[in-house]
Amino acid sequence: MNASPPSASRTVTAAAADPADSAALPPPRFAFDAVTWKEILNLLLNLPMSILGFVYVVATLSIGAGLSVTVIGLPLLAMGLLGCRMLGTVERARARRLLGVQVDDPRPLRPGNLGFLPWLWVTLKDPVAWRHALYLAIRLPWGIVTFTVTLTSLFVAWPVLPFLSRGMSAVDRALVRGLLQPSDELEQRIAELESDRGVVVDTAAADLRRIERDLHDGAQARLVALAMDLGMAKEKLLEDPAVGAVMVEEAHGEVKIALQELRDLARGIHPAILTDRGLDAALSSVATRCTVPVSVTADLPARPAEAIEGIAYFTVSELLQNVSKHSGASHASVDLWRSSDRLMIQVRDDGRGGADVSAGSGLAGLAERLDSVDGLFVVASPADGPTVVTAELPWRDRDFRRPQR
Repeated sequence: MNASPPSASRTVTAAAADPADSAALPPPRFAFDAVTWKEILNLLLNLPMSILGFVYVVATLSIGAGLSVTVIGLPLLAMGLLGCRMLGTVERARARRLLGVQVDDPRPLRPGNLGFLPWLWVTLKDPVAWRHALYLAIRLPWGIVTFTVTLTSLFVAWPVLPFLSRGMSAVDRALVRGLLQPSDELEQRIAELESDRGVVVDTAAADLRRIERDLHDGAQARLVALAMDLGMAKEKLLEDPAVGAVMVEEAHGEVKIALQELRDLARGIHPAILTDRGLDAALSSVATRCTVPVSVTADLPARPAEAIEGIAYFTVSELLQNVSKHSGASHASVDLWRSSDRLMIQVRDDGRGGADVSAGSGLAGLAERLDSVDGLFVVASPADGPTVVTAELPWRDRDFRRPQR
């Protein structure tokens, strides 16, 4: 396990200002710099964009609402709301480019593949689209004001134009942040969970492919060969019992190897010792297979939920594999404990250090896997070691039971 050394922090002390220090100050901003011209362009574009948005909202939503008593009314209204979402995307791009507003995109609309009626219902109650429609509807008066003031100032009140543009652009930024970005932490959290769900699905698919490959190339191939050997041994037992007995003995050895491969594969899916005896015993067993001496300490008042227990087990297993392969350590330790509603894991080794999560190694995969279940993954690994990996998982009680039907 190796992570690049953290950069050294610097301490800056403030000294009394004197004329000699003035050269170190940032230069003042010119009245008509590039930022100001972008703000002026944005203010001039407000009127045409506001007219477009206002006409679109009034036309599509009023027609859709007016025809809602007919078959085509609600679908038209839903399509109009989807158009509001697209216009909102254009306005966010304009704000980023001309106003420098760092505004996130809202979560995409995901009605699922359940048919027309679920799509219609999800679209009609989409809060993002309704906020965008409100933004487009109320922008027209403001667009008229900003366009008129900016255009007039260009020819009549040129010296005050930079100050007017900055003030009006501040209002534009507030409108964009208030109505065009995700409204609250819930929407942002949903977007994060959707991304995490993709990570979980990809990880599960990769695990299934690995299991299939191991079965096909390992135990399955060995069992096919074993069946052929037993068929030949059966024929030899009638012709030459001594040779047949030797072949049966060889087949018996192949059976033992196949059984061991199946046990190893099962341990990679979910080890029996983890199910029967918990993390302490299971991780102690993993530690014995590490090429570096490992001490395991588990201070857990109870066993966590099976899913959390499994993630903790495989996280420590992979970290100890990294210790064996990359650390050059003489000793390692594994500590587990519960802190409030979190399961804490810390793996430490006295090796060469230099582990880097951002280098696309297995550590990055572990970080993604823990993030998908609201966990944390922190690596501290200076160039000369030691390496300390701390992981957190949400604690969920094991004795949860679903209500009986």
